[in-house]
Amino acid sequence: MAFKTHEIWNNRFLNLIIDSMADGVFTLDAKGRISSWNASMERISGYSSTEALGQTCRLLQFNRCFGLECPGNLSECGIFKHGQAKNDECMLCHKDGRDVSVIKNARAVRDENGVIIGVVETLTDLTELKKARRKAEEAAWRLEEKHHFGNIIGKSAAMRQVFTAIQAAAASHANILIEGQSGTGKELVAGAIHFNSALKENPLVTVNCSALSESLLESELFGHVKGAFTGAMRNRKGRFEEAHGGTVFLDEIGEISPFIQVKLLRVLQEREVERVGESRKRKINIRVVAATHRDLHDLVRKGHFREDLYYRLKVFPIKIPPLREHKEDIPLLINHFIKGQNKMTGKTIGSVSQAAMRIILDYAWPGNVRELENAIEHAFVLCSDNQIDAFDLPLEIRQMHYEPLQAEKTPAVPTRSRKKLVKTQLLTLLDACEWNKAEVARRVGLSRTAIWKYMKKWEIPLQPPSS
Repeated sequence: MAFKTHEIWNNRFLNLIIDSMADGVFTLDAKGRISSWNASMERISGYSSTEALGQTCRLLQFNRCFGLECPGNLSECGIFKHGQAKNDECMLCHKDGRDVSVIKNARAVRDENGVIIGVVETLTDLTELKKARRKAEEAAWRLEEKHHFGNIIGKSAAMRQVFTAIQAAAASHANILIEGQSGTGKELVAGAIHFNSALKENPLVTVNCSALSESLLESELFGHVKGAFTGAMRNRKGRFEEAHGGTVFLDEIGEISPFIQVKLLRVLQEREVERVGESRKRKINIRVVAATHRDLHDLVRKGHFREDLYYRLKVFPIKIPPLREHKEDIPLLINHFIKGQNKMTGKTIGSVSQAAMRIILDYAWPGNVRELENAIEHAFVLCSDNQIDAFDLPLEIRQMHYEPLQAEKTPAVPTRSRKKLVKTQLLTLLDACEWNKAEVARRVGLSRTAIWKYMKKWEIPLQPPSS
C-alpha cells in the first residue's frame, strides 16, 4: 500500500514537472495515438488536451518529418523507423490556421525486448526567437541606413565632390582622414565609408578622442590586463581589438597627446597592439578612419602633432565644406529635417515661410548642419501651423536679420535693436496678442522669461484683468 502511494506521488510530481516546462511535450502510444499533452503544447498548438488525446500527430500538420510530409500510415513514420529525430526545425499548423515555427525532437520508447511501445516528442517554440532576430536585423538595417549616402544630403558641386571621395575611400583599404568643422557630418561620412565597403559586415567602432584623459584613452584604445592600474579588476579588450576585421573611427584625432600619438603610430605601422600592463603583442586587422575639426598640418608645423603620424593618417583625405559654402543645399536639408520631425512628433508641417527662409539663408551657420537641424527641431516646438515662420526660429538666428512687419491695427513694436520696454508698450502688446506672452516675446525679440520679468517688475498680472 505504501509503495502504491509513493508511486502515485511520483506520478503527480512527474506530471507537474512536465506541465511546467516551457517546451511542448506529448507522447504517442504504440498505435501512434496521442496519449499525453502538456500545457505548453496547448499554448503552442492551440489544441486542448481533450481535443488532442487519441488523435495522431497529423493533427499538427507538420510540414516536414525527416525531410518529408507527415505520413498517413504509422508504419511509414520516420520516428518508428529510425527511433529518433533531433533538432528538426519545421512548421506546425496552429488551430487558428497560422504557421508556428518549432524545433522538434523525438525519441522512440522501447520495452525490454526492444519493441517500440511509444514515442516522446518535444517542441521548442521559435516564435519569440524569430521576433528577436527580426528586430536585430531591423536594427542593423536602420544603423546601416543611417550612414547610407541618402542621409548625407546635398546636390551642390562641393557635396558631389564629397560623395565621389566617399565612393573612392569605400573601395580601398587606405587610412582616411576626414577634415571639417564641427557639425558638418564627419561621423556620417565615416559611417558611409564603412557601410559601403567590403568591411560592412564587420564592426564599426567609434572613439571620441577628445572626451577622455590620456590614461583613460590609452585603456580605451588598447585595453588592459587585470591589475594594470587601480580599478583594473579584470582583463579588457581595447577598441582596436573589438574592431578586428572592421573599421575604427577616431573622432577628434587632433586632441590626442604625444604619448598616444606614439602608440597609435606603432599600431598603424605594425598592425598590432599591447594591452596596458602587458608586453604581449596582439595582431589586429583594422581600417582606420580619423576625423578632426582642427588644421592638423598647422599642428604639425607648430610641433604639436607628429609629422609621421599625420602622413600615416592622411593617406586619403576628405574635406567636408562648412554649410556657408554650399547654402544651395539648405532647402534640401530643411526638407529632410522637417520630414524627420514630422515622423517623430506626429505634426504635419510642410515647409518654411519665405521670411524664415530669408533669415536662414542669410545666417552664417557656425554650427553647420547640426545647428540647422537643431534650429528646425526648435521651430517644431513653437510652430502651431503647417508652416514654420520666422518667429519659430531660435532667437540668435533671427535676431540680427529680421525686422517685424507692421500689420494693420497692430501697435508699433520696438525693433530688435531696442531690447528695453516701457510698461505702456508692454500692456499694448499684451492686448494686441491676447495676452499670449510667447507671441509678445517673438514680436520684440526677447525671451518669454524676459517678458515675465517685466510683468513682475511692473506688477502686471499674468492673466488679463476681468472685464
